[in-house]
Amino acid sequence: MVRLQKYLAECGIGSRRAIERFIQEGKISVNGIPASMGQKIDPETDKIFLDNKPISLKIPEKVYILLNKPKGYVTTASDEFGRPTVIDLIKNLKTRVFPVGRLDLDVEGALLLTNDGELANKLLHPSNEVPKTYIAVVKGFITTVAIKKLEKGVMLEDGKTSPAQVKVLQQNLKSSTIQLTIHEGKKREVKRMCDAVGFPLTSLKRISFAGINLGNLHTGKWRYLTPAEIAHIRNLVQKQKNKEKI
Repeated sequence: MVRLQKYLAECGIGSRRAIERFIQEGKISVNGIPASMGQKIDPETDKIFLDNKPISLKIPEKVYILLNKPKGYVTTASDEFGRPTVIDLIKNLKTRVFPVGRLDLDVEGALLLTNDGELANKLLHPSNEVPKTYIAVVKGFITTVAIKKLEKGVMLEDGKTSPAQVKVLQQNLKSSTIQLTIHEGKKREVKRMCDAVGFPLTSLKRISFAGINLGNLHTGKWRYLTPAEIAHIRNLVQKQKNKEKI
C-alpha cells in the first residue's frame, strides 16, 4: 500500500500540492468513492479517477521540458474558460506533463514542465529557495532608493519579500529595464514589488528558472532538458535538503 498523493505524483498526474488540491475539490475518487487526504492505495487493484476519467497507475519515464511561454497562455493543463494553455504548445509528446509553478497570463518566458511530481514539489517548496530571474520593464527612471528597497525586501500585504538581486540594464526618463532575481513564489510577486517601490511594471519576462536559462529558445517553442540540466536541478534541491540537516 502506498500513499495516494505520493504515488499519483510519481505517475505524473501533478505535483503533490496540485494533487492535494484535486482531492480537496473532490476531483479524485478511488473505487468510486471520493478520495481523502493521506489515503493509501494498492496500485495493482484500486481504480483511480480524476474528473471521472480513469488514471493510469503506471509510473512513466520521467520527462523534463523547458518552454518559452508566450503571453496570452494560461499555465494550466486545461482552462474552464477555453483560453489557450501552455499544454497546447507541447506538440507530439505522448507523455502527459504539467507545469512547475505558474506564469501569469501576461508574463512570458521560462517555464519547466515535467511528469516528475516529486521533483516539481521540491522545486516549488519555499524552503528550497529556487532562484527565478526576470527581465522587468517599469515606468520611469528607477531610483537607487527603489533598487535598494528591492534588494532589502519590500513589505507586501502578505508579508515582506526576501532580498532580491537587482541589476539595471537600461533606463531613460520614460522607462527602466532591470534584471531581478528572487527566491520566492508569492502571487504576482514581481509586479507587486515594483508597485510597492513606486515603479509600476509594464512588461515581465522570466529568463531563468532554477538555473535553467532560456538562451536562444524562441517564444512558443520548447526543448528537452539536457542530462546536465536535470542533474543540476536535482542537485539544487538536494543541497538545500542537506543544509537543513546541518
